[in-house]
Amino acid sequence: MKILVCISHVPDTTSKINFSDENTKFDTNGVQFVINPNDEFGLTRAMWFKEKQGASVTVANVGGAETEPTLRKALAIGADEAIRVNTPATDGFSVAKQLANVINSGGFDLVIAGRESIDYNGGMVPGMVAGLISANFVNNCIELEVDGTSVKAVREIDGGKETVSTSLPLVIGGQKGLVEESELRIPNMRGIMMARKKPLNIVEPVSVKPETSSVSFEKPAQKGDVTLVSPDNLDELISLLHNEAKVI
Repeated sequence: MKILVCISHVPDTTSKINFSDENTKFDTNGVQFVINPNDEFGLTRAMWFKEKQGASVTVANVGGAETEPTLRKALAIGADEAIRVNTPATDGFSVAKQLANVINSGGFDLVIAGRESIDYNGGMVPGMVAGLISANFVNNCIELEVDGTSVKAVREIDGGKETVSTSLPLVIGGQKGLVEESELRIPNMRGIMMARKKPLNIVEPVSVKPETSSVSFEKPAQKGDVTLVSPDNLDELISLLHNEAKVI
């Protein structure tokens, strides 16, 4: 079984976010980048298939040279090889088209992507990839078992879980539950040294016209001061809710 794990290069959630060029571009200065958490759950599950079922694992990213340390980390965790599509990740459709081209060229059986990235939270790439390559698709996937070409998957739905049977080729949008946080792997020294010798292939992009573009960015408004009202002073509370909060 050939597995492709899609890797997003995203800011660490502890990083302080700023924008430049009149709030039209994300400012990367001083920002630490990591593997998208949903993708890391998927990569860890792929490592299980590699160790238990002899699967080969390739990781892929759409982005510039700045994303290569993230791919190298995935190689250090245990992936066999990496692919970087040499173009900025401009929008979800463009990313999906580039990944679909990689999948069709590589003949992958199972594509594991995170259900969404934690930077733009678009949540659209896995489904579009499945549509572009005419593969089955399971989103919000929290359990995955593969036996030959038969697949049993569990996905999270409102109020519960749904178990589905499907077959390869398959694209999933994975999340926490696919593996638990305690199962995530930290690269050790041996893995880091081996990652230096593993192939990181750079492929040129296919021609794609972006369907969307970012006009500007805006930080959430700061929270206002809290006004404390005595529980015995209901008249003041009603006045504040009516005149200042304007909710009644």
